Amino acid sequence: MTGPRVAVAGCGRWGRNHVRNHAEIGSLAAVIDSDPAVAAAEAARYGVPALGFEAALADGTIDGIVFALPPSQNLPLGRRVLAAGKHLFVEKPLALTVADGEALCRAADAAGRVLMVGHILQYHPAFQALARLVAEGRLGRLLSLTSTRLDLGRIRREEDALWALAPHDVSMLLALAGGAPTTVSARAGRHTHPSIADSTTLDLGFPGGLRGEIRVSWLNPFKEQTLVAVGTAAMAVFDDREPWERKLVLVPYRLEETGGLVATERGADEAVAVAPAEPLRAECLRFLEAIATGAAPPTDGREGLAVLAVLESASRDLARSVSDAAGA
Repeated sequence: MTGPRVAVAGCGRWGRNHVRNHAEIGSLAAVIDSDPAVAAAEAARYGVPALGFEAALADGTIDGIVFALPPSQNLPLGRRVLAAGKHLFVEKPLALTVADGEALCRAADAAGRVLMVGHILQYHPAFQALARLVAEGRLGRLLSLTSTRLDLGRIRREEDALWALAPHDVSMLLALAGGAPTTVSARAGRHTHPSIADSTTLDLGFPGGLRGEIRVSWLNPFKEQTLVAVGTAAMAVFDDREPWERKLVLVPYRLEETGGLVATERGADEAVAVAPAEPLRAECLRFLEAIATGAAPPTDGREGLAVLAVLESASRDLARSVSDAAGA
């Protein structure tokens, strides 16, 4: 490949997926990891050098660096990447506070470099098809958006379910709503630790009456990954657990009121054609395109800030509920 080349910093479970994709695209220049043995194994697998962080910053053949690191490292290390004149991709969330996210955005602006956030579901073909349905008015006026992300998964102690799972859902809802919510409230279930939420429900209010709800949990007996958009003319269901031919379904409907009773008449479900593709591959390609052309990706630093603002508001609401319960 002749084009931008990147180094991937962080070769853990998810970072290895970035390494694989960039290697297959032909854009992988090097790998970086705090564990030399891990870095050496990935380097040998794909035939690229394993570099230290400083060496990568000094390497003039590397155009960008991909962070698959703990989000606490995005600001301190990201500033150094941008100051070195390299473009930066960070896995979600952009940072752990809005203030830190703003600082990283300012650093990118000052350096004139791309800052992109890994809100991967915006690059999922089914979500992109859903966004087109909304933009084309196929659903009518949007009434509600409900995103559910449940699983019996790895229970963290460094972050709660809100910050671990919800950034993707917040990103999708803001994209479909076309802007930020005016109200954010949250409630949580703390079952395995007194101060860390295992499940969280967010309620979002948008201008014009659109309502959003997000439910996330890592303490659920089965996996569910759905996004339901309800409009005045039709509903759409994006279910990532379904096969590709059924991942996005359009459900026409109408309401009929007779004698004070409202009946729902449902039309025939319509499976929306979606071309199978790996969302991470599309995300990696969009980062490379942004480096090459300077065109801002959909999930740039400013979009990451908007997501952070919702997460921070939800966290404040959850902290108030804990404080109120302690004082009761």
